[in-house]
Amino acid sequence: MNTKEIVNKFEDVTNHYLHELESFTMEQLLQKSSEEEWSIGQMYLHLIQSARYMQLGNIEKCRQGGPAVTEAGTEKSEIGQTIFAQGSLPPVRVKVPASPEYTPAQPENKEQLRDGLISVLTQMKELEPTLDEIPAHHKVAHPAFGPLTAKEWFAVVEMHYRHHLLQLNRLKG
Repeated sequence: MNTKEIVNKFEDVTNHYLHELESFTMEQLLQKSSEEEWSIGQMYLHLIQSARYMQLGNIEKCRQGGPAVTEAGTEKSEIGQTIFAQGSLPPVRVKVPASPEYTPAQPENKEQLRDGLISVLTQMKELEPTLDEIPAHHKVAHPAFGPLTAKEWFAVVEMHYRHHLLQLNRLKG
């Protein structure tokens, strides 16, 4: 899939999240079925923050080069190779222990979530035409997938949003 197709798919999934967001009350966005479970609002913030601070941030590291960039010739892990061959993350639930570094805060309001989703979509659209300028041998390591190029990090944003549709449907009940 080329980067223009990724942007189109990302816009579709973002619009789905925006449409769903309108149907929730603030109470529904904050509701948690247990202490171990995230609220729908926390899941939205996780998507926004992961895109902004991890995935898009790593694209910028690939652009700039430097110490975060791995040497040419390094390969993705087996799971990394699999997800890129399939074009999606596996439909399994990933459970990470609750922690201040990883667990998103509750959202302040719906506007925060709407604005965050739109901001990430805008960044993706602005970034897409510049991806070819980033050297393909500049890679930044993903904790599970291994070293990824800027274009692969770009694809991960869309795959990650699509992956969390499963969680959204589960949390909606």
